[in-house]
Amino acid sequence: MKLLLNLRLPFWILYGLADLTFVVVYYIVRYRRSVVDENLRKSFPEKSHKEQRTIARQFYRHFADYLFETVRLSTMSEKEIRKRIVFKNMELADKYFEQGRSVVAFFSHCGNWEWVTSIGFWSNFRDSDGQPATFAQIYRPLKSKWADEYFLKLRSHFHTHSIPKASSFREMVRMRNSGRISLTGFLSDQKPSHGDHGHITTFLNHPTAIISGTERMARKLDFVALYLDMEKPRRGHYVVNVRLISDNPRLTEEGEITESYAKLLEQTIRRTPHIWLWTHKRWKNKVELPAENTNGGSRDIEHTT
Repeated sequence: MKLLLNLRLPFWILYGLADLTFVVVYYIVRYRRSVVDENLRKSFPEKSHKEQRTIARQFYRHFADYLFETVRLSTMSEKEIRKRIVFKNMELADKYFEQGRSVVAFFSHCGNWEWVTSIGFWSNFRDSDGQPATFAQIYRPLKSKWADEYFLKLRSHFHTHSIPKASSFREMVRMRNSGRISLTGFLSDQKPSHGDHGHITTFLNHPTAIISGTERMARKLDFVALYLDMEKPRRGHYVVNVRLISDNPRLTEEGEITESYAKLLEQTIRRTPHIWLWTHKRWKNKVELPAENTNGGSRDIEHTT
């Protein structure tokens, strides 16, 4: 197993293996098929059953690609990764770096989120000492010690730092106080964890509690909020568009940044639905919109489920 994870196989072989994996996972094992089918049915009620099944098959093909692409990440060079994932409008982040502003970046389980750790290659910023910005991502430690160590090593392959969720605010304050300019990525499309303030909104036809911790970080630290909008133009290739959510978060209303992110993410998913991770039970814990907001409004709550 460890040998496979470190093999530098050509991509044409990896995608051949991915095709076989798709057949096994989709047709034989039927991995979380019922979860995916239910998520798609409720998220896209306007689509026919045939259209939903097409999205499901496309998703499982993409999911198989993601697995082998992620394994290959550990042996990819800068030249290889830059050919396969392109960051557009990175000069937006550099502009704020030049102003001495740090950034929180909202992104999601779209495309290949592990490859986003190569974002530092696309920044031209250097401070007065010639140092680049610090690039980091927030993560939740895995229960398996081996898997946790593997993914930490994988995510540092292109010199980004992994910050445990439990100590994220403390670490970001430490970076700010030390004068380090940073961009920290938050996978913000999961359900809120216990103790997090959930922002409730209508998302993909569901009343949904969206993680609000990323917004709270931006507001408390006065960091610029950006969105990393991922596309998959063809197999094995991704484009990430860097988009502004707010460059003055302290002047926004509570929940405004998270609401903007939710709308942007929904646009991303509706544009290319099969590249989002549909296997999670994202709406397992039911939430309700306030009566006055049932037509698409939103509010913040203390998420206790």
